Amino acid sequence: MFSSPKESPMCHHCLMNRREFHSLGTLGLAGAVALPSFLAASALADDSKPIDWNPDAPLLTFGKAIRVQPILMYREQPLREKTSYKSWGIVNNAAEAAEEAKRIQNDLVRLKTLAEFPMEILPLVTVQTKEEAENVQKNDFDVVLLFPANGDGNVLQACFAQQPSRDTIIFARHQNGPMYYWYEALSTRFLKSRTDEEVVQNSATSHGPVTVHDVVIDDMEEVVWRLRALYGLKNFIGRRIVALGGAQGKYDGKAPEVSRDRYGMEIISVGYDDFDRRMKELMNDEKWQAKANAWADRYLALPHTTLNTKRSFVANSFYLYVYFKELLRKFDTDLFTINGCMGHPMPVTDTTACLPLSILNDEGYIAMCESDFVLIPAAVFVRQIAGKPVFMHNSTFPHKGIVTCAHCTGPRRMDGVRYEPTRIMTHYESEFGAAPKVDMPIGQKVTFLDPEFSNRRWLAFTGTVKANPFYACCRSQQDVAIDGDWRKLLHEVRDSHWVMVYGSYVDELEYASKKIGMDCVRLD
Repeated sequence: MFSSPKESPMCHHCLMNRREFHSLGTLGLAGAVALPSFLAASALADDSKPIDWNPDAPLLTFGKAIRVQPILMYREQPLREKTSYKSWGIVNNAAEAAEEAKRIQNDLVRLKTLAEFPMEILPLVTVQTKEEAENVQKNDFDVVLLFPANGDGNVLQACFAQQPSRDTIIFARHQNGPMYYWYEALSTRFLKSRTDEEVVQNSATSHGPVTVHDVVIDDMEEVVWRLRALYGLKNFIGRRIVALGGAQGKYDGKAPEVSRDRYGMEIISVGYDDFDRRMKELMNDEKWQAKANAWADRYLALPHTTLNTKRSFVANSFYLYVYFKELLRKFDTDLFTINGCMGHPMPVTDTTACLPLSILNDEGYIAMCESDFVLIPAAVFVRQIAGKPVFMHNSTFPHKGIVTCAHCTGPRRMDGVRYEPTRIMTHYESEFGAAPKVDMPIGQKVTFLDPEFSNRRWLAFTGTVKANPFYACCRSQQDVAIDGDWRKLLHEVRDSHWVMVYGSYVDELEYASKKIGMDCVRLD
């Protein structure tokens, strides 16, 4: 339809606008900071396996299990006549410690059952002395789960994770077992209060001291959401992402550099040099033609799927899908973004990148248009914590508690299982190609994370889907009622992207973000 990229219609969401985006040049392997790069499943790099698409396959999970080191701390307190010889609690000797260890093992079994994310629980270690606690630090773990029945304050602090990138969660009993001495004694004498001054000193490589927010009393479900947050954090730092067309930052040219320096992101910038050749090769190959058409038929046969554009646009989307998957395999990652998607690719492929990006997200990858590194770190952060696909979208000016969220690349499998009802339409600004208009369930609870450009500030809040309208804007669109004091959003309005996920994850987002020095502001 278009003879050259210059004839493509300008898309302010997908085509680079030099007044709005600023390139920082190629950010490749040489620009990576000294953090361990997150590598996805090794099968990604296995070129011997043919690329396939199976909409019935379970959602892929890319992430390393969080390793939890449980510690029971207690002190022998033998009976002494006519004197005050013991502290609160009844774990005062080896026999009572053994009974408590059995209770803790039951707690750990329940913890494993409650967690829906990969987690490895190491054998429980019982300590009484500072030297024993220090010896545990030699083990390979991510987080200490400390059960402080009683004991000295020096031993307590020696049980805390000592390496700066490790974390500690303290579980003290009040009513769900023998009451712990440290239920009474935990205080700011031993724990920080996490002031703004303390938070800003935290970073990707140093999560800061143990704080009052790391303490849980009785409730194992509170332990679970903290571990979920730390699992997400572990699998957020040091990620590798392929940026086809280069890295950008919407309204903030520093965003790719900040993503690299602050979060350890390894940005692999890939040009369009080989794009035309490979796309021509795929589109002229009879084997791939047959696959693309078969996959298009299968996609359109998914329940509650309606075609409102040319079928050829859908079939051609799968050539892009294959090419994107080849890049993910080549660089052994599950993160992908594309810049200038309405420029060079559209006339070459005779479709848009909207649908293949949606399909990749439905599989479990993280795939976004616009190469916007203001939003991308926040999106990866939310995806790893929630364990479900995320919706990168534009927002609108909030009014009467309502905001409209819209984009043309919405995932369909937002809960990680079912495919939401969807119309396959043209991309809105170009009236060309294939883009999903996804209808979310009315009443669905969602969580938003709104990044403030390259500043150390994220806004986290929840909302409820009220409608799936059909406005003159990007195809996947929802009117969402904001929970909490929505008027605060009036002071936060900025023309940028938000990220949305099904469910409620504000606690996890706030908890984990402060570990790396981010100011996560809540509306509730």
